[in-house]
Amino acid sequence: MGALPRALGLATFATATLLLAGCGDDDFENNPRPPLPVSLTGVIHEDKVTVSPSKLGAGQVTITISNQTAGPKTITLEGESITQQVGPVEPLDTGKITRTLDPGSYEVRAGSEKAVPKEIAPATLDIGKERESSSGDLMLP
Repeated sequence: MGALPRALGLATFATATLLLAGCGDDDFENNPRPPLPVSLTGVIHEDKVTVSPSKLGAGQVTITISNQTAGPKTITLEGESITQQVGPVEPLDTGKITRTLDPGSYEVRAGSEKAVPKEIAPATLDIGKERESSSGDLMLP
């Protein structure tokens, strides 16, 4: 047997030994995945903000809101211990807020830098217990 085949055999043996040494289930925990993110849509009207769906389980949400008013608006998500703003969002444009929400009640408000004759009524989000794990869903990134 030559030196090259012997070296290849030793390299193969060493690689297989390392791979087998790395196999073990003592230190691997199969923790459940978080729930799938949910996309909510909303609209800023002259008199109110609407968001749909308004009732869902806790977990990550992405709220995309369209400004259908004549002026730019700042969008605010507020509740529990969080406050997050995006904007100003120009008329006929959209703003997006992505956040993980715990159970509780939240408001989505739209405001502007100039005084308005009538305040825009906020949308209310009711967040319940955490949604189911996404561990059983296939083909997720």
